[in-house]
Amino acid sequence: MSDEHLHIDIDSDGDGDGDGDVATVTFDRPAARNALTFGMYDALAAFCEDVRERRVAVRALILTGAGDKAFAAGTDISRFRDLDGAGDALAYERRMDRVLGSLERVPVPTVAAIRGACTGGGAAIAACCDLRVASPDIAYGFPIARTLGNCLSIGNLARLVALLGEARTREIILTARLIRAEEALAIGLVNELADDPVARARELAATMGAHAPLTIAATKEGLRRLRERAAGVDGDDLIVRCYTSEDFREGMDAFLAKRTPTFRGE
Repeated sequence: MSDEHLHIDIDSDGDGDGDGDVATVTFDRPAARNALTFGMYDALAAFCEDVRERRVAVRALILTGAGDKAFAAGTDISRFRDLDGAGDALAYERRMDRVLGSLERVPVPTVAAIRGACTGGGAAIAACCDLRVASPDIAYGFPIARTLGNCLSIGNLARLVALLGEARTREIILTARLIRAEEALAIGLVNELADDPVARARELAATMGAHAPLTIAATKEGLRRLRERAAGVDGDDLIVRCYTSEDFREGMDAFLAKRTPTFRGE
C-alpha cells in the first residue's frame, strides 16, 4: 500500500550505492505540519509488515518529517469529522494500535529523527521507535486535554509508561504541556540532540545495522512482549466515552476554527 504523502527511500545511508541497508520513511505534508492521514498510517503499517516478512530487505529504519517545522503533528483533525458513534471510535483506536504494533514488530532497529512538533499520533509513533534523535526545537506531547478532549488507548498509555514512567506520563497528559529539548534529553525521552537529526540517525542506523540481526530482533521482541503484557486490560469504555462526547465534537470544531474550546464534561 502506498500514499502520496508518505515517501520511502531505500538508500538513506547516504552512500548512493543502492544497497538498501537503511530505509527512511518521510511524512510529507509540511504545509500541515505533517499531520497524518489514515492513508499515511496504513502505508506505514504496510511497509513495516513488508520489512517484518522480509519482502523488503533493510537492516535499519529511520522515520522523519518533511521540512523543519514538525516530525508529525498528530492525526489530521479533519479526518475525525466522519467518526460516528462507538463503533467508529473503537475502529480508529484499533487502527492506531495496529499501526503502532506493526512498527514495534519490525525486527530491525528503528530511529525517529525529530524536528519541531512531535505531538499526538506523531508522538506515539516516535515513542514506538527504538531510538529518538531530536533537534533543539523539539516540542513533544499529547495536548489532547486542552485541544480535542479525546483520550489515549490503554496500549498507548502502556507505551508511554514504559518510556517515561507513570508519574511523568500522568503529568504531561493532565497538564497538556509539551516537553522541550533539554528536558526531553534529561528524562530519556530522546537519546540525543542534534542540529541535523536525520544525519545523526543515519549514523546510528549504520552502526546498529552492522550488528547481529538475531540479537537485535530477539531483544526488540522480548521488550515488546513485556510491554504488551502490561497493557492487557480493557479500555474500550474509556475510548467510547471520550470519542462520542459533546466535548470531543466541540474540540474538533474549535481546533478547525482556530478558537479555544469550551469543555463541559458531557
